[in-house]
Amino acid sequence: MKEVYTACRICPRKCGVNRNESTGACRVGSTLQVSRAALHMWEEPCISGTKGSGTVFFSGCNLGCVYCQNQAISRGKAGKLISADRLLEIFYELEEKGANNINLVTGDHYLPTIAPVIERAKTEGFRLPFLLNTSSYIEVDTLKRMEGLIDIYLPDFKYIRDEDALRYSRAPGYPDVAKAAIAEMVRQQPECRFISECTGTDPVTEENVAEEKMGTDDTSVTQGKLLSRGVVVRHLLLPGMLIQAKLILRYLFETYGDQIYISLMSQYTPDHELLKEHFPEIDRKVTPHEYHSLIEYAAKLGVTRGFMQEGESADESFIPPFDNEGV
Repeated sequence: MKEVYTACRICPRKCGVNRNESTGACRVGSTLQVSRAALHMWEEPCISGTKGSGTVFFSGCNLGCVYCQNQAISRGKAGKLISADRLLEIFYELEEKGANNINLVTGDHYLPTIAPVIERAKTEGFRLPFLLNTSSYIEVDTLKRMEGLIDIYLPDFKYIRDEDALRYSRAPGYPDVAKAAIAEMVRQQPECRFISECTGTDPVTEENVAEEKMGTDDTSVTQGKLLSRGVVVRHLLLPGMLIQAKLILRYLFETYGDQIYISLMSQYTPDHELLKEHFPEIDRKVTPHEYHSLIEYAAKLGVTRGFMQEGESADESFIPPFDNEGV
């Protein structure tokens, strides 16, 4: 396993660093580094449910988002080094705590190590679905290795304009990379399927699928339904970037229609000390008008399979403490 990290080319940056001895463009080495493993209630309703998503927050990230809410871990400055065996134990511990799924948050740069752990868990009869929570700045070949292992994909689609990807995430080619990555995810999981949370096994018929229609604030329709397979694409609306958000939304709906769910997020929380000097244009929260305009546009397009957030989501209290809990 160590050889795949010798001249690392796992992600689109293809930095070529020997991560067994140093840190790559993702800011971490080859040994798994995890900063939190706990139940998380703040994902989409069909992922968190009433019991919580079993999130495993991996340290490091191959993006360089200037507005990152999780900088303590994305820059590799927090977390504990663990073995693959310990990761497997964490899966079972989260299951015992009542997790609805195993949510691998920003684990892209560790997938060659994570994949065999999931294979082992599934061989042993582990029943919870595995979810990959990703920035989408990921190689298609890397995703193909995960086929049959990842049940739910939760990718971001951050930018559709190269200039924004470069300025705010230092990610050349992000739009094309993300489009290709999401296409592979949908190929692997072309249909969203649901189960009843109360039993964990009963299939949910198409007529009873949990949907929160764009343009409404009724979340009751999602209660009791958990996503067991499929793709939910997220977009975090950035201040002043409503046009880009609408372009992304239109691309996703015209490309995939009802195959996927689209989650439109308003939780952008600026770090004023970090942004005020070099990125003043995004040194503010998204306005209600901006977000409502995006929701209205989604409704006009005909999007019905989607999720939206309430205004209080843009609150620092929604950022969990990265204190090695559960690691």
